[in-house]
Amino acid sequence: MNLLPAKILTVDDDSISLQTISALLNKFGFEVSAASGGIQALELIGQNVYDLVITDLRMPDMDGISLLEEARRRGITVPFIVVTACGSIESAVAAMRKGAYDYLEKPYNAEMLQLTVQRAVDFYRAVAEHRQIMSHLQEQFNFQNIITVNPAMKDTLEMAARVSLSPRTTVAIYGESGTGKEVLARAIHFASKGLPGNFSAVNCAAVPDALLESELFGHVRGAFTSADKERDGKFQCAFGGTLFLDEIGDMPLQLQAKLLRVLEEKTFEKVGSNKLINLECRVIVATHRDLGDMVRKGTFRADLFHRINVVPLVLPPLRERLDDIPLLTDHFLEIFRQQLGKQLPGISKMANKRLTTWHWPGNIRELRNIIEYASIMVSDELIRPEHLRIAGDEGESTTSQSGVIDFHIILPEAGLSLEAITDRALQIALERCAGNKSQAAALLKVDRKRFYR
Repeated sequence: MNLLPAKILTVDDDSISLQTISALLNKFGFEVSAASGGIQALELIGQNVYDLVITDLRMPDMDGISLLEEARRRGITVPFIVVTACGSIESAVAAMRKGAYDYLEKPYNAEMLQLTVQRAVDFYRAVAEHRQIMSHLQEQFNFQNIITVNPAMKDTLEMAARVSLSPRTTVAIYGESGTGKEVLARAIHFASKGLPGNFSAVNCAAVPDALLESELFGHVRGAFTSADKERDGKFQCAFGGTLFLDEIGDMPLQLQAKLLRVLEEKTFEKVGSNKLINLECRVIVATHRDLGDMVRKGTFRADLFHRINVVPLVLPPLRERLDDIPLLTDHFLEIFRQQLGKQLPGISKMANKRLTTWHWPGNIRELRNIIEYASIMVSDELIRPEHLRIAGDEGESTTSQSGVIDFHIILPEAGLSLEAITDRALQIALERCAGNKSQAAALLKVDRKRFYR
């Protein structure tokens, strides 16, 4: 929250009106500057940063609309409120068509003045904060920040950059857990200049089947027992932007049919409603599964597969990108230098050899976690092999030779609740599989959707 008082420039050729509004704004706690005309106001706007300009509409040297237009021509985005004579609504409407935020009438009503000014300041500060966040995200999620020297990965990034120029094309991203599918999807989104809207993500494996339709399309009040009010779905949240459907291979067949119709017809309905809503977003899907094999087995619709597989992008696993490990390690070290405030001089040759000989079941996510752990454990020395918390390095194992977790080792004490047993089993399975949820689910012999729940 910005706690600094808003800086407001008031503009009026009438000195009495100028003194009146300035005194009122000072009383309300705003920091006020004054200009006796449009030309002086332009000079002040060029030299200072204001949160708001309040200008009289009719002035002899430069009227309020001309002042607004010239400020915009110079690239100045500060909001304007235009002051008009009582009853001059036509002039106020004309000013707002030119880009004014709102208008005020003379003589000033103190309560209305404070409300209008505070509303304008809050709105434009929120807009500025949103722009700053979006700029940071665009800087963070771009193709240049996806580090690689690997030829296969470079080919994937080149294809992704090309498809980003076609902002309505459906994209399918394939890759194991931890390879960066959502990172690539966000990079495509932010590189799609024609898509200024939100990036909205849904993990199809993490939402129960009964709720997934509502999560995607929204619902109206009374659509089902717990629907006590209307709710927008992710398709509407992604309006003008990108909807990312992660783990689409876990979507139930019945919902696959509805998704296909939505992608074909470019319209959808909320659950419990017959009103059509236009589809106004790009759809990017991702999965760790082989959808082609699922089609052959009848567990994924062939027509939906061909509809979403317009531009397939394959992210190679880290074990096939061993040449990228030194670059990624340096990148993560720089991140943790800043986060932890440590020197972190680097990684030893033996530790680097350990990293490049590991098979990386958890891919880039696993590498990042290992480097973060090592960065916390070391002081000012090089990271050595003993600082690398790589699965399989520990002495005692909590898995049997068959790969199943040995509960005698997990639960040496008696009297634990079922919830505690479940929590511990999940924790150890994730640790043993370096955060790879699919492998952890297989280790516990449960399906991935149940594991997520």
